Amino acid sequence: MDQTKKKALARAEDALKAKETANYLLRLYVAGSTPRSLRAIANVKAICEEHLQDRYELEVIDLYQQPVLAQGEQIVAAPTLIKELPEPLRRIIGDMSNTERILVGLDLRKR
Repeated sequence: MDQTKKKALARAEDALKAKETANYLLRLYVAGSTPRSLRAIANVKAICEEHLQDRYELEVIDLYQQPVLAQGEQIVAAPTLIKELPEPLRRIIGDMSNTERILVGLDLRKR
């Protein structure tokens, strides 16, 4: 294997290790304590515990209690999950019941 390929392989391995140890900053926007909101919170917490154990921070924001935050983030539907870190930023809308879709949105699975 030539030097160029070795360096490319080393960079790819480093990127993979960084992704596996990256800390996730997530914000889940919900609208009150509705069954849909509670289901979304439970689903996201379960996914995070299973796939991001000790590598995530989840902030749950009730849009009824903090409506100004919805404007700042341009939230148009709830529940909405925003992955702020690691980049790129991602938005997932819905009750968060489709685990595979959430994992793809969090870049934990290939599309």
